[in-house]
Amino acid sequence: MRTLASQITRCPRIFTADQAQDARALFPNAPPEIAALVAGAGSTSPYLLGLMQKETDWCHAAFDDPAGAVQQVIDSAGAVPPDQLSSHLRQGKRRVALMTGLADLAGAWSLEEVTGALTDFADAAAQAALTAGLKAQIKRGKLPGMTEEDADSGAGMVVLAMGKMGARELNYSSDIDLICLFDETRFDASDFHDARTAFVRATRAMSGTLNDLTGEGYVFRTDLRLRPDSGVTPVCIAMEAAERYYESLGRTWERAAYIKARPAAGDLAAGDQFLSVLRPFVWRKHLDFAAIQDAHDMRLAIREHKGLGGSVSLSGHNMKLGRGGIREIEFFTQTRQLIAGGRDADLRVRGTCEGMAVLAEKEWIPSEVAETLCDHYRAHRTVEHRVQMIRDAQTHTLPQTEEGFDRLAAMMDMDVPALRSDLERRLEEVHQLTEGFFAGSTSRPEAAAASEEHVFDAAIVDRWLNYPALRSARGAELFAELKPGLLARLARATKPDEALLAFDGFLGGLPAGVQLFSLLKINPQLSDLLVDIVSASPALAAYLSRNAQVFDAVIGGDFFSEWPAEDALVDSLTEVLEAEEDYEARLDTCRRWAKEWHFRIGVHHLRGLIDAATVGAQYADLARAVLRGLWPVVIDEFSRRHGPPPGRGAVLVGMGSLGARRLTAASDLDMIVVYDSADVESSDGKRPLASRLYYARLTQAMITAMTAPMAQGKLYEVDMRLRPSGTQGPVATSLASFESYQMGQAWVWEHLALTRADCVTGPDDLMQDVARLCEKVLARPRDRADTLHEVAAMRARLATAKVAGGIWDAKKGPGRLQDIELLAQAGALLAGTTARDITSALGDAEAQNVITADQAEVLRRVYRTCWALQSATRLLSSSVLREDSLGQAGLRFLCRSLDVETSEELHAHLAQSYDQAATIIADALAAYVDKADGGAT
Repeated sequence: MRTLASQITRCPRIFTADQAQDARALFPNAPPEIAALVAGAGSTSPYLLGLMQKETDWCHAAFDDPAGAVQQVIDSAGAVPPDQLSSHLRQGKRRVALMTGLADLAGAWSLEEVTGALTDFADAAAQAALTAGLKAQIKRGKLPGMTEEDADSGAGMVVLAMGKMGARELNYSSDIDLICLFDETRFDASDFHDARTAFVRATRAMSGTLNDLTGEGYVFRTDLRLRPDSGVTPVCIAMEAAERYYESLGRTWERAAYIKARPAAGDLAAGDQFLSVLRPFVWRKHLDFAAIQDAHDMRLAIREHKGLGGSVSLSGHNMKLGRGGIREIEFFTQTRQLIAGGRDADLRVRGTCEGMAVLAEKEWIPSEVAETLCDHYRAHRTVEHRVQMIRDAQTHTLPQTEEGFDRLAAMMDMDVPALRSDLERRLEEVHQLTEGFFAGSTSRPEAAAASEEHVFDAAIVDRWLNYPALRSARGAELFAELKPGLLARLARATKPDEALLAFDGFLGGLPAGVQLFSLLKINPQLSDLLVDIVSASPALAAYLSRNAQVFDAVIGGDFFSEWPAEDALVDSLTEVLEAEEDYEARLDTCRRWAKEWHFRIGVHHLRGLIDAATVGAQYADLARAVLRGLWPVVIDEFSRRHGPPPGRGAVLVGMGSLGARRLTAASDLDMIVVYDSADVESSDGKRPLASRLYYARLTQAMITAMTAPMAQGKLYEVDMRLRPSGTQGPVATSLASFESYQMGQAWVWEHLALTRADCVTGPDDLMQDVARLCEKVLARPRDRADTLHEVAAMRARLATAKVAGGIWDAKKGPGRLQDIELLAQAGALLAGTTARDITSALGDAEAQNVITADQAEVLRRVYRTCWALQSATRLLSSSVLREDSLGQAGLRFLCRSLDVETSEELHAHLAQSYDQAATIIADALAAYVDKADGGAT
């Protein structure tokens, strides 16, 4: 056991006599060495003086064995009940910060011992807070299959320490950068969403325990933004999802961040396994000189963004980010590690000085450079610690006043001229060594292409200042900071000029910019999302330019969480509609709500987070939720004038893609309205209407509510042409008339359409009656030859009337969606079933011997291809996509959606798919085609 007094090698000078006296009075019986130390510390650091005043009793014993006292605090971090944990950890932080601060000022502990103690407590605090958060979820039954004992080892979740915490280099006022992951293989697929939700809640609870500022202060400011796509993903994500992100979208700065990554809390073994899987992403097989340019660009962007370039002026100089600062040494080390770490595993170390030592040993940098930079790094970190421990401030800047330098010099037991001279020398030498490295490296042949900046059309860039979003001084100022980074992102596009034009269109349509630019400044990851959107999808970009506030939802953390499904969406919409009293305000609110969810689905799709089938189901959930939420609102408003619906009410019946619950980003809603007045002749209200007229006007009111252009635009286009007698019939049909028409007058094509009918909203008993009627109609026996003859004739008419709009038209034309759906509906009609699921209906066509099993499988595969294309193209354009309007970003999106690599592969794949399906369908219906009808091939 070594006492603090026996380890003192230096002592801060007295700066403020009154504070020195206050500190000394706390320990009247302390040895002279301790008395001098606490007096110097208290006189220079109000923060340490405050800690000594709070922890006087604890200090008496801790002075006898400072290392042991700190270790005891670390070991007992979680040794209290959950309701006491917050206070206990804050007390622990005070004690660790105080003793490490005194040992640091006294020269008793090295830099590594100081940062190690701070990091060990951060690990212990994170573990204690995580365990408490997990136990709370387990007690509530939210983590399937887990017991409270599992919480002690993470219950399948791991917290990765990043940055300084990962390298065991924490300073006094560091944020702790964490990435929270869970091992999805620990749970059944059916339990995945429940587990993910529980882990997100546990993460938030852990972060709150550590981060929240209470009367006792905070433990550690916690930053969760280093996770994949932090602006748009939950705070805890599945390891598999993280792996996919890094494999496809990971960037150089993220590779550099993972050099220091370390499992710190939770399931450490799972964390080690994840880092092992991620190794190929971080450490490339080949020498990676491109990483130098990326790091150089990052350094320059930080300098430009922070305004830290130019010569060194000590007053207010940033010791971390400024010229010659800590970050330059870290970049120097990490970039060299990235270049060669793929070939040499010895270079894969976390610590900065440790990394430089290995680089020197492996002759990647001269040993004297490593020794010099390591010495400067230790000195810089020491100065940074002194600045931070004055008032526990998250700062890296040197004082701006003479008094401030006097205080700093007293803390370091140096005179001011010597301190200034030492700082200037070290900062300049660091800059010279690291800047020379970056400047020389970028001239390497391997990096020559990376160093050439794309030159954009100045006329386009120059006109931005005239756009509405940049007309305010604040908007222009914020954009000036963002502009270099945005241009750099655009320059990395496959076709930069094309990307610039897309961004120009977005920026020109942006009515105001301060809000969006502020969000992008605070959350740089959103810039990547923005460039992706504007480059690939004009429809999403147009929406975003008019509704930049949607990024608030992105940042909120739920934007990329679990899809809530239809019933939860209805509840959400109902809640926001009930908050509005005015009918028109409700309609506008409904539009805003729906468009935000619509935007979310589109972004998920664009980012490859959901596949085409899921996209279709989510758009359908949203449309159905809108109809279910809005229909009662329209009825209430209509009833104010004309009384409540006479009889049993009316049902909205989804037809086509809505009935099949599979929509695209640009789908209309095919509907019919069926009502039952139950022999009630008219409504009972201020202005009564005959029942038939009442339901016709109520339907028109619903159509208007959906389609009227308001401040937030339209909700959906509505198509009522599938009602009995089409456009010649009434917009609302009575149940009796609907039955009479379907049983005696409807054409075969109308029964084909009925195979996809599905009741969306209305009175439960009436919906059941309508559903039973549809089943009754479909169950009627049919003449096979007559039915297929009608189908063949209809196919021929469609081929003539609806010609395909090119290779990207997945809907119209032989062998495409409409063609395959028609055959599937025919099979369902012959079998007396529904065709809402086309893949199942193709099984009916097979069972009815219309096609063979092999042919059915080919048609299913082609249908999935066509649907993937239809979903993707409708996200890119609300109409049929023209090949000459498809940008490079859009083409990449199409290729990814259909799982091909090149445009040539995509064209060949589509052409072959269309031909295969068209041949099968033509052969299946060949015997039923009249010569007068012709044929569709």
